[in-house]
Amino acid sequence: MSDAPKIPQTEPRYSATFDKNTASEIRRAAATGIYDIRGAGAKRKLPHFDDLLFLGASISRYPLEGYREKCGTDVILGNRFAKKPIHLKTPVTIAGMSFGALSGPAKEALGRGASAVGTSTTTGDGGMTPEERGQSSILVYQYLPSRYGMNPDDLRKADAIEVVIGQGAKPGGGGMLLGQKISDRVAKMRCLPKGVDQRSACRHPDWTGPDDLEIKIAEIREITDWEKPIYVKVGATRPYFDVALAVKAGADVVVLDGMQGGTAATQEVFIEHVGIPILAAIRPAVQALQDLGMHRKVQLIVSGGIRNGADVAKALALGADAVAIGTAALIALGDNDPHLEEEYNKLGTTAGAYDDWHEGKDPAGITTQDPELMKRLDPVKAGRRLANYLSVLTMEAQVIARACGKSHLHNLEPEDLVALTLEASAMAKVPLAGTSWIPGVSQF
Repeated sequence: MSDAPKIPQTEPRYSATFDKNTASEIRRAAATGIYDIRGAGAKRKLPHFDDLLFLGASISRYPLEGYREKCGTDVILGNRFAKKPIHLKTPVTIAGMSFGALSGPAKEALGRGASAVGTSTTTGDGGMTPEERGQSSILVYQYLPSRYGMNPDDLRKADAIEVVIGQGAKPGGGGMLLGQKISDRVAKMRCLPKGVDQRSACRHPDWTGPDDLEIKIAEIREITDWEKPIYVKVGATRPYFDVALAVKAGADVVVLDGMQGGTAATQEVFIEHVGIPILAAIRPAVQALQDLGMHRKVQLIVSGGIRNGADVAKALALGADAVAIGTAALIALGDNDPHLEEEYNKLGTTAGAYDDWHEGKDPAGITTQDPELMKRLDPVKAGRRLANYLSVLTMEAQVIARACGKSHLHNLEPEDLVALTLEASAMAKVPLAGTSWIPGVSQF
């Protein structure tokens, strides 16, 4: 027998470049010859609001007493040109999600929840449903490149119009709605054949540049008698220039959507590799507004990964006027709930993966057009859950604002923030914690 010492066996090491998921995707692409399609937003780790912290008040600044001193949360949107601007009780709004991608009961629940707390919800690709309009006290109508379901009468019924140029999950690209979600009703609203995959256009058919956008905004104002605020929504890529051009085209409000924002369905390569995080987009957008003398005159709504009141407060501190939520709202309604784990497993996924939205088989009854599955969602109860969640977001943001000595959420400012990482510091243009240094801005 050898007396040589045994060398302990190490665990096998997977390649950092060709990890399990990457190798699996290569095998899938090689077997099928088609790219992967899924819903939701980017799953890769990105610099986000968690990389920022607030500096609460102490001696140099004095906090507000939560039980005795008010902290305002309201916001007015669209008072640049519109005769009837929107007044919201909370700066948290519901982002555009289409009927087709979502079920009718889900759209109704979103309207109920938003209305209960005094905020707005938004239509989406595919037009306006009677349930949604009926349950939404403030409804924003999306005007998209596809024109699916678009008609002037619904423009007039809406409280604001959102001209969608791009979306954070797929800036420069169009969305998809797979055939299994195109029911008789969806097909009729979109003037599409039932059961056939639908692909949305990536750009508006009647303009080719910012000058044409100005003409289109003027046309919509004429249709709506200058009453409705006009939003322009862009995916976060070149926020400084896109926001500046939207303002010059006559927008009342600019909506900026980061790459963490979800989508009903598109190519995964788009979701993970096109666009920039919302944390990197807010400050250039605000700078564009400031350079034009329009900050707070043209309101900025940001979206893409908003989850809690701290995210809301941080977005406002960086210069936004309001935020929009999509994925978080669907979770609040009951989507991807762990109690449905067994049924999600049967779909080849798991609760919390949020990659089954395009399949049309959602056991929660939210991202489906299946009549039996839709019956599972009670829009009244789901709306109440959403209202509870929106209330918590607002109260959490108030707690932070009071701790920073602010009597209104819009009084939060970049000086109230520090960053934990170099990336977040450079993107948000706030000092690295414990220093006065902002990479690329100040000397160390």
